[in-house]
Amino acid sequence: LAEHAGSILPATKTYHLGVSRDEETLQPTVYLNKLPDKFPEGARVFVVDPMLATGGTIVKAIDLLKERGVGNKQIKVISAVAAPPALQKLSEKFPGLHVYTGTIDEVVNEKGFIIPGLGDAGDRSFGT
Repeated sequence: LAEHAGSILPATKTYHLGVSRDEETLQPTVYLNKLPDKFPEGARVFVVDPMLATGGTIVKAIDLLKERGVGNKQIKVISAVAAPPALQKLSEKFPGLHVYTGTIDEVVNEKGFIIPGLGDAGDRSFGT
């Protein structure tokens, strides 16, 4: 999604942030962080995440943005598929946050995967 978002918004800067979810604990881990130390005041940020299942990874990403001065109303989340647990977590933790998604799948299984979903987005994106 990120490479296509850049083609739609060519005048934007792109920063890469990699957050993965431990499949055993479902806890997020940051493995890549190319965010600036501080964003300019009033900066608007689009966070692109293919799937929002439990909400753990997107919450971690937004927490990192907020630490760098970005407010809830300046953040827009774009996702292909979202599930109610993630959407509820986001609305409770970040009032005023806007989330745009292609579809909402109602079920998240015990492993934290959206059903039917798209499968593992990381595996699909990187062929692993």
